[in-house]
Amino acid sequence: MTRGKTTTATGSGSTRGWVSFVGSGPGDPGLLTVRAVDLLQQADVVVTEVPDHAALVRTVLGLPADADGAEPAGPELVDGGFGEDGQPLTHAARAKVVVRHAKRGLRVVRLMAGDPFLYASGPEEAQACVKAGLGFEIVPGVSSVSAVPAYAGIPLTTKDSREVAVVTCGERVDWSHYAGTRTLVLLSAVGQIGDISKALVAAGRSPQTPVAMTRVGTTTEQATVTSTLERIAADARAARMTPPAVTVIGDVVDLRQTLSWFETKPLFGWRVLVPRTKEQAGSLSARLRGYGAVPDEVPTISVEPPRNPLQMDKAVRGLVEGRYEWIAFTSVNAVRAVREKFEEYGLDARAFSGLKIAAVGDKTAQAIAAWGLRADLVPSGEQSAAGLLADWPEYDELLDPINRVFLPRADIATENLVAGLVDLGWECDDVTAYRTVRAAPPPAPTRDAIKTGKFDAVVFTSSSTVRNLVGIAGKPHPSTVIAVIGPATAKTAEEHGLRVDVLAAKPDVDALVDALADFGASRRIAMVEAGQPVTKPSDRKPSGRRKSTSAR
Repeated sequence: MTRGKTTTATGSGSTRGWVSFVGSGPGDPGLLTVRAVDLLQQADVVVTEVPDHAALVRTVLGLPADADGAEPAGPELVDGGFGEDGQPLTHAARAKVVVRHAKRGLRVVRLMAGDPFLYASGPEEAQACVKAGLGFEIVPGVSSVSAVPAYAGIPLTTKDSREVAVVTCGERVDWSHYAGTRTLVLLSAVGQIGDISKALVAAGRSPQTPVAMTRVGTTTEQATVTSTLERIAADARAARMTPPAVTVIGDVVDLRQTLSWFETKPLFGWRVLVPRTKEQAGSLSARLRGYGAVPDEVPTISVEPPRNPLQMDKAVRGLVEGRYEWIAFTSVNAVRAVREKFEEYGLDARAFSGLKIAAVGDKTAQAIAAWGLRADLVPSGEQSAAGLLADWPEYDELLDPINRVFLPRADIATENLVAGLVDLGWECDDVTAYRTVRAAPPPAPTRDAIKTGKFDAVVFTSSSTVRNLVGIAGKPHPSTVIAVIGPATAKTAEEHGLRVDVLAAKPDVDALVDALADFGASRRIAMVEAGQPVTKPSDRKPSGRRKSTSAR
């Protein structure tokens, strides 16, 4: 039988399916293996184990959330963890679900938390496949046993601590077997940690033995409490620790003081509002996640074609006929609009032959490069219309055979660039290539979160995002950190009653996120040095805005 594909059994008329038991890891989608992602892309059916698995599959496959009345995209998702009554299924019941779908001759991915063969029902379900005459494979996943302590900054072994014991806690554990100094990793210990600690101390462990308990490890909701055997029960209650959690006992816990890397990220756990066009939010959100933040994308602008396309049609024909010396792109959207018009006419990049191309900044230049073109002019200084004008050459009758510039832009763009080019001796065809339209208001819970300070920060990438967010959702709460991409956006924010906390060193989305991360890191260091607990901006609701600062 060919692995990963369905086959038909001869003679009986029945079909034989294939089951891939895939470990989903401890929670972070980035910890899925390459093989796991490949199988999810090929799957006809995905049998999940926990409620978060459905969202995980959609995230990995780039699928939209379910819409009422819409045909679901991607593989069929089947709940293999819980029955219709909401109660957890037994191992036998889970196996029946998997076998039933595989017998339909489908490619079935059985998605399992952690690793399928480590503290999971993978062995029992695989045996059921064998009994049913179904082929299967095991795709190991990153186990929470090792991943969660690693994300907490706790190594399970060192040159001085070479032994590890993993214990699933229950009523029949003889804790006298774990009286030595080896590292213990406890699963399902939250509710029993008081009794477990007493039993280990009674068995001979020192009451001062370091203990760490980490809940929802590898996610941005991760929280760790460190203590000792003597105090862990009280400290866990005070920290409101709840399952799922992994507990580590042993001297290795002390290394967390220097090796904690995940929970100390500059924006760890920050909920950051990203008001942008939906198409443009991806790279910004990815960079925020790299700093530990949880981006929440709220479209405030919809990019639409111009109401009257005739002006754009005429300009594109003029470009092909050699009417222009230059074309100046002031945004990625402008590049996209011209490219779409080219495709409409059946044109390609060859039509730019002999034409000089200007880009307002690196991102726009990259969009041009993706088209197979190279920008002849990118500002050497400030990446803005002013920066572009500073480097733009004056019109020279001897050197420039044509004195005309094609400027495709948004309907709300300012006239500064046009005026500057005219002053330099150029004639401009200032053409509306696209319109920016205010998006529909976000859902009520999001609007409430904006107004009540549940967001830790908001990043504004243009003046229009400021105006549109305030217009459709209201002003962010005074406790929310305001980060802006440049001086013009800062001015607009202040005109709307917002105090700017973070100003990017240059008008670039990467620089904007880096500036916010610098702000978060400085804030964290100040709290640690003051002996204060590290909190997020949303944890405090000051009566007035903080003093404005610029992170550069």
